[in-house]
Amino acid sequence: MVRHSREVDEGRYREEYGRYYEDFRVGDVYEHRPKRTVTQDDNIRFTLLTMNNHPLHYDDTYGEDTEFGECLVNSTLTLAVVTGMSVSDVSYKTVANLGWDDVRLTNPVFHGDTLSAESEVLTKRESESRPGDGIVTVETRGYKQTGEQVIEFERTVLIPKRNAEE
Repeated sequence: MVRHSREVDEGRYREEYGRYYEDFRVGDVYEHRPKRTVTQDDNIRFTLLTMNNHPLHYDDTYGEDTEFGECLVNSTLTLAVVTGMSVSDVSYKTVANLGWDDVRLTNPVFHGDTLSAESEVLTKRESESRPGDGIVTVETRGYKQTGEQVIEFERTVLIPKRNAEE
């Protein structure tokens, strides 16, 4: 995570996060922290908030009768948490998210699993329509505490160049 402070007034500093376009290098991998344990409460609230009424996410009796033997964490919650974990490294300075592509759910996530994530810079190029910005694509991968990968996806973001903010 790129974190530093800048002086906003004499003797007063503001913490900053994120990267400018120039800070990204193709092939670099950013390990995101902190990790996050997903609770049953997280899963039920997210599932109901997003109007997903599949009982596999909140009905323990239903979950016990499935091949998993228990409820699963809503896959869009996994996507949201792993994306969120990447923000301070990848997209804190982002002008806009341009898209998520090739989302793959590679293993189930259960209540009590602790997620970690990493992002690898795949491509970067200057924006043709916005000369003060660049376009960066990363592949983000999420893992649970066992080391099993649970999700991977590509995300493309519009990032300002360092001089554009001055």
